Amino acid sequence: MVYRVVGLMSGTSMDGLDIGLCTFTEREGYWSFVIDHGETRPFPPHLAEALAKAHILPASELVELSITLGAWCGETVKEVVGMHHFEPLLIASHGHTVFHQPEKSMTLQIGHGDVMAKAAGIPVVCDFRTADVYLEGQGAPLVPIGDRVLFGEYDACLNLGGIANISYEQSGRQHAFDICPCNMLLNLLAGRVAKAFDLDGEMAASGQLIPALSAQLEQLPYYRNRPPKSLSREMVFAEWVTLLDDTLPHSDLLYTCCEHIATQIAKVIRENDLNSVLVTGGGAMNKHLVRTMQQHAGDSFVLPALKTIHYKEALVFGFLGLLRWMGRPNVLSSVTGAMKDHCSGMVALP
Repeated sequence: MVYRVVGLMSGTSMDGLDIGLCTFTEREGYWSFVIDHGETRPFPPHLAEALAKAHILPASELVELSITLGAWCGETVKEVVGMHHFEPLLIASHGHTVFHQPEKSMTLQIGHGDVMAKAAGIPVVCDFRTADVYLEGQGAPLVPIGDRVLFGEYDACLNLGGIANISYEQSGRQHAFDICPCNMLLNLLAGRVAKAFDLDGEMAASGQLIPALSAQLEQLPYYRNRPPKSLSREMVFAEWVTLLDDTLPHSDLLYTCCEHIATQIAKVIRENDLNSVLVTGGGAMNKHLVRTMQQHAGDSFVLPALKTIHYKEALVFGFLGLLRWMGRPNVLSSVTGAMKDHCSGMVALP
């Protein structure tokens, strides 16, 4: 059976909407995939500005923003699938996370599914995290089932997005968790010198370690927690960003953050004896960060084709949406800590 799906991902790095036009094939219980087309659409300026402050908006404005984002996503998908003559069964949308506090049974991803479905004229599966949180899970990470089924030839899958997260299997059980902040820190620091990101990590490479900051980062409480665990924007700004003193040289701050990220990732790889680690996400394009990771963890890392680097998360959310459409489990309790494996996501029809 062949299924065509559009996967949408809007992550914490705030670099736009990742769109993956994906074809999944199931043959005798085995799945394969092709990313037929992938692109990242920058948010229109007014939408980007509103999303950046979504967490402090009054309730009525937040609802309005969710409707506006849903409409823009639907219209954008309609345009892209038309340009590429792609006829999808459904759209699977991660949504844009505003709040994620599973300890309060609260998680919110905006981008209204019903509005999106009507704008695109295509069914939408969205709101993947809420059901897991209500089942006492972390609501994250959700990609591990896709990692296991679609990328099982690797020991682990590492995503370097706004947050660095990893997924791997041991003794027949899938494990996954957020390791540390990644592009959220690096892009924020680049923004202090009016750049969207540190191209190839060149600014970081020109800096040097700030030992006191490095020690403070290492001692943050999150690193003493055992999985399942997940990070949120609120946590990153409250605990990590407050340590990044704006009076210190930006290149040194970037260098120290890259060193910190690489150190945390290397610890996980060594502790779990992972030999082949697929690396995707925007951070995989940061040459300095990747070199620093290699210095700490050797030859473990595998960088795939650019389409996979950039659009793996959109691909996997497309797969999660397809599993939801089929009524099959798409969230693993071993990963999120929920009471049971389950089939998560809300379906909206055009």
